[in-house]
Amino acid sequence: MAYDEDTAQRVRRLLSARRDVVEKKLMGGLCFMVKGAMCCAVSGRGGLLVRVGPEAYERMLSQPHVVPMEMRGRTMTGFVRVMPEGYRTEAALGKWVQRGVDFVLTLPAKPQRKRAK
Repeated sequence: MAYDEDTAQRVRRLLSARRDVVEKKLMGGLCFMVKGAMCCAVSGRGGLLVRVGPEAYERMLSQPHVVPMEMRGRTMTGFVRVMPEGYRTEAALGKWVQRGVDFVLTLPAKPQRKRAK
């Protein structure tokens, strides 16, 4: 199933001022990586996946249009799926993307990988 390209474009615009964003096709959708860590993804299964961290996880599940993120039958604590109704407006989408960025910025820097010669 293809991801929603319109939503992907909206997320790109929100993250366009950052120089540390990389897009990767993963998990049947399009992931947005900030400083090497997944911040959010436009899911091929519908909705927006947002990395909120384990401390904010339960609180985020109480928000409207938010459900646990499941992958292969397992609940991924620290990630939530926001249904399209939850990010219909630019302000709402911006809030969710910023939550993902804010969490990722708390993570330790990933070590640089050596490239094969």
